[in-house]
Amino acid sequence: MFGNAANSRTFSRRSLHGQVAHEIAMRIVTGELAPGASMPTEEAASAEMKVSRTAYREALKVLSAKGLVESRPKTGTRVRSRDQWNMLDPDLLSWSFAAGPTAKFARSLFEVRQIFEPAAAALAAERASEEELASIENALSEMKGCDPESRDAIHADLAFHLRILAASGNELLVSLGYLIESALAQSFELSTHRPGARENSIPLHEAVLVEIRARRPEGARKAMNHLLSEAWADIASLLGEQRDRAPVRSVS
Repeated sequence: MFGNAANSRTFSRRSLHGQVAHEIAMRIVTGELAPGASMPTEEAASAEMKVSRTAYREALKVLSAKGLVESRPKTGTRVRSRDQWNMLDPDLLSWSFAAGPTAKFARSLFEVRQIFEPAAAALAAERASEEELASIENALSEMKGCDPESRDAIHADLAFHLRILAASGNELLVSLGYLIESALAQSFELSTHRPGARENSIPLHEAVLVEIRARRPEGARKAMNHLLSEAWADIASLLGEQRDRAPVRSVS
């Protein structure tokens, strides 16, 4: 159900140490390896996982760079506490969804989205070129023409949101969108499991585009807020959250 929408910015699992990093990360994210737990020695891990010591060592380097583990003299390598993880890392976001997202994690993602996406929509209404407007409109057209439960629909939805960030003219917002691209794609995938959710979301996306194209920044901000609030309601329902705990309410 989860974890199938990873993007090209996530760490490749084609290499052996990439596969090892993924396997260890999933053990950490799911809590099988708890914070403070000691990682196996290279000898023990290579025997258990049937990989070379080099592959295991390289995998730990990957996980260390993402904040999941740390190595210290005499004490070895240990799992770090969750508050020390680099939660905006594309791989970590992807692994968190692959493990089965908690309501708390999904809510955190939507809180972040509702901080910057409405602002980006407002900026796009002020700054978007005709070419950028056409690009956003093309993404919406693709959403309308796809099977709502297909991979193409997820990619079109993701393109719609990323193209609005691009049209904001703010390169930091663009980078922020790419940072959480994996989690966005997988949240869209999750929403497909609520019957009718994606079909119902199309008019909400269209409302955002209408306000951007009309050069109404506040209208675009409100429309995006509304879109995200409704998307959160769908996912909260699937994860057992109460709708009235939506992260951020639309502002007037």
